[in-house]
Amino acid sequence: MLKVSDLRVSYGAIKAIQGISFDVKEGEIISLIGSNGAGKTTTLQSLSNIIQKESGSVFFYDKDITKVSSDEIVKMGLVHVPEGRRVFSNMTVKENLDIGAYTRKDKDGIRKDRDRVFELFPRLAERMKQYAGTLSGGEQQMLAIGRGLMARPKLLLLDEPSMGLAPILVDEIFSIVKSINREGVTILLVEQNAFKALALANRGYILETGKIIKTGTGEELVNDPAVKSAYLGG
Repeated sequence: MLKVSDLRVSYGAIKAIQGISFDVKEGEIISLIGSNGAGKTTTLQSLSNIIQKESGSVFFYDKDITKVSSDEIVKMGLVHVPEGRRVFSNMTVKENLDIGAYTRKDKDGIRKDRDRVFELFPRLAERMKQYAGTLSGGEQQMLAIGRGLMARPKLLLLDEPSMGLAPILVDEIFSIVKSINREGVTILLVEQNAFKALALANRGYILETGKIIKTGTGEELVNDPAVKSAYLGG
């Protein structure tokens, strides 16, 4: 589904991504794990062409999207939910969701998908006419994911969905991510909560200073002594 080969990204003299290669198969949840500054967010931003690649290639369903514009990538079904939520604070919940469907013209389908988002996130339905900036952090994260779903993704890039959330909300977000995957959406997850991310994942990649240093199934990585020591608290 997604094939990334020898991806390199630099910020001036800083080599943020140093030749990583990985793949995502249809139907999987893939977790990308690493400490702050490892290059996780940069990787997702380069896949969706928010930032420019220095070199390497990205193929999505065997189509070269290395230099395809971000809006065209969304139309193809690769949708990025960035870290920090980034909702439109001066717009309502409904308006934020409708913006997620900006590439679509099928009004009935948009309405149906909005209803499905409200099924996944009942609190958003209760706050449909409320300004997004007045929502709690957890509700804004739900809205950011819901907005991404409105584009009908085939592959959803999720960047730090549990950041800053209370533990009970973290569990809820991860449960919803699993439900989204069960409904046929493939997920590439960047997440600092390494244990939960790997427990959810079919496979994982460990990123360190812009390089992939280890890969395996979620279960293999959770039980790997080096991964436990570095990322899972012993």
